[in-house]
Amino acid sequence: MTSTSGSKPSPLPPGMAQRLDSLIQERFVTASGPGGQNVNKVATAVQLRINIFALGLAPQVYNRLKVAAGSKLTKDGELVIQAKTHRTQDANRDEARKRLIEMVEKAHIAPVKRAKTRLNRVGKKKRLEAKKNRGAIKKARGKVDRDSF
Repeated sequence: MTSTSGSKPSPLPPGMAQRLDSLIQERFVTASGPGGQNVNKVATAVQLRINIFALGLAPQVYNRLKVAAGSKLTKDGELVIQAKTHRTQDANRDEARKRLIEMVEKAHIAPVKRAKTRLNRVGKKKRLEAKKNRGAIKKARGKVDRDSF
């Protein structure tokens, strides 16, 4: 199972794709929705299950994968991915595996830490002046005295 990301290298550590392949459990089920007799007779939808504890991920990667998986993660630590958009088992299997790889690859990419912006003295002065002006505008919106007419 290789990534379909094209020319850029996969962020997965070496051997992770093989480990994913060996741990995946596939089950074909009948899909729901429109499609007539084909949907009712043929089990083309695929359900992939993989135990994310068995992947041996680093704690940070594991936490990012947990967040990315959301409701697709069971209490037992199994990631469940369903694919049912295509009419054939092979196409659905490929789509589910692709989604699994993308999810694990995204979990391996650490988010870039945001650099704090520094405000110079002039910028600070302009911001405070704008706040004062805005406050003055709001203060002028007070109640109107009937006596002033």
